[in-house]
Amino acid sequence: MRTDDFDYDLPDELIAQTPAEPRDSCRLLVLHRDDGSIEHRHFRDIVEYLDPGDLIVANKTRVMPARLVGRKRETGGVSETLLLKRREDLDPLGHLWECLVSPGKRLKPGAIIEYRAGGLHAPLTSPVVLCGEIVDFVEGSKGGRLVRFEAPGTQALDEAIHAAGHVPLPPYITDYEGDPEKYQTVYAMQDEHSAAAPTAGLHFTPELIEDIKTHGITWESVELEVGIDTFRLVEEDDPTQHVIHTERYHVSQGVIDAIRTTKAEGHRVIAIGTTSVRSLESAWDGDACASNPAITARYFEDASGSARITKTGDLVARENATTNLYLMPGSTFHVVDAMVTNFHVPRSTLMMLVSAFASRESIMSAYDAAIKERYRFLSFGDAMLIV
Repeated sequence: MRTDDFDYDLPDELIAQTPAEPRDSCRLLVLHRDDGSIEHRHFRDIVEYLDPGDLIVANKTRVMPARLVGRKRETGGVSETLLLKRREDLDPLGHLWECLVSPGKRLKPGAIIEYRAGGLHAPLTSPVVLCGEIVDFVEGSKGGRLVRFEAPGTQALDEAIHAAGHVPLPPYITDYEGDPEKYQTVYAMQDEHSAAAPTAGLHFTPELIEDIKTHGITWESVELEVGIDTFRLVEEDDPTQHVIHTERYHVSQGVIDAIRTTKAEGHRVIAIGTTSVRSLESAWDGDACASNPAITARYFEDASGSARITKTGDLVARENATTNLYLMPGSTFHVVDAMVTNFHVPRSTLMMLVSAFASRESIMSAYDAAIKERYRFLSFGDAMLIV
């Protein structure tokens, strides 16, 4: 297996620069894993592929205003900061963040950046709402810095970040100036924790979700805080040598109970997006039954009492856990039976994940068909349902 195996030619004009309007009007490629067949539909048709008793699991994370543009206090030069993750392990007060800063070579420990509400569009006479001090380099990261933020005055730090920041769009979206809320799912939680959106969920509307529920399909949510490294390509020739990023995730006991019920009744768990897939598969514990063999029997018996799956293990609730689960061809999926996903960047870990789920051959054939049919690709693009 080589990284080149997950490469393909993506025409620039097929990279979606704006979201579909309405959201569920985008196209939907349906890929059947059993025979590799493909159907071309629209996303609003997805309910036709769902059965009463199925369970949908979506990632409810919300994108934070992680892009900060300010000026270096010493020179007045422009500097851009992208918040990646709060380093509470190093600062329990939550003021220290791991960031990407630009220009990275000129920003060394001790440098201070000042941010105003409205970013560079704010008058220089506007008050500074946020200050960031470069504390240290992040080992092994190009442009990575540890930055300690302070909010001058009485404003809370998170409020100051929200005032100064903007929702970061992926680097391949170059000319979108519309409503940033279009880069949030309609079911996103209020708290803002992610540096990027779980884009497979962007296609749902409140009306479509309600329609799905009225057909007897259950809807549950997990949370995985998406990092900006989700856009990073695999540079190693051997993909097994790639070190995947670590992300924080949460899977509640309520979600686990819903999955157990769904499986026991012979229905499917359908993950919305690769982040939901990684959350659910990370919550799987292959050693969970070692001390309690009854767990496996309870989880895998169907209504007739026959074991549906022979693998041992169980799901375990996760709260504030971290995962660097790397799914590629040869990986086993213990929980997810079907998934909704977007069309991904070539040579990415996401291409490897969907290839692990549906086979590399099926995925590459589906991508060839999507390109021929002029589907729209990447974050604002069209969707694929793998069943």
